[in-house]
Amino acid sequence: MRILALAAALILIPASASAQTPRAAGASAEKSVAALPHDSHEGLTISADPYTDPARAKEKFGKANPMEAGFLPVEVFIRNETVHPIQVKIDTIQLDVHLANGKRQDIDWLSANEVANIMVHPGGAKSPEARRLPIPIPIKDKKAEKIAEILKPLTLDADVVPPMGMIHGFLYFNVNHKLSLAKESSLYAPDAFVLPANKPLMFFEVPLGTAE
Repeated sequence: MRILALAAALILIPASASAQTPRAAGASAEKSVAALPHDSHEGLTISADPYTDPARAKEKFGKANPMEAGFLPVEVFIRNETVHPIQVKIDTIQLDVHLANGKRQDIDWLSANEVANIMVHPGGAKSPEARRLPIPIPIKDKKAEKIAEILKPLTLDADVVPPMGMIHGFLYFNVNHKLSLAKESSLYAPDAFVLPANKPLMFFEVPLGTAE
């Protein structure tokens, strides 16, 4: 989980520019956040980058690639362009799948520990998860622990976006290897509040089908 501060001015001293070089170089390999599918209002923008290319997912996650276990990894960027902190309740974020019969299916994301457990013990992942259920994690399962330790730093694990700042990280949705569902899905974030007054914002819905 990384917190990125937005630039406060257009003029930077040379030392500051030099300090930003490593981060800029790393970001150049990723899609521009501004070009990603997004929903924006009231000073908050939520963008989503679904990983549907196996080669891209393999490069990002290595041996801890959740796609191999049937998961759709979605990198989520939450940008706050106001002077107040904003809380986005990440626990209620869902993948809203628009089915061919006109119905919808809401899929909850799973934690790094839950994903690691399914990767090591795939017998429990037979179909898309409509609801998050307790998944027993074997005690002292070293293989699952190693995978979880790789995934945790990449996972979205904070829900308060600082003023003029951005947070980002991955959420993992069990789509049972049906990555094509991404084209018919939206990332749905129903709960966002301006702090400290807890002023609610309208829900955010990001259509993943517009991702390149």
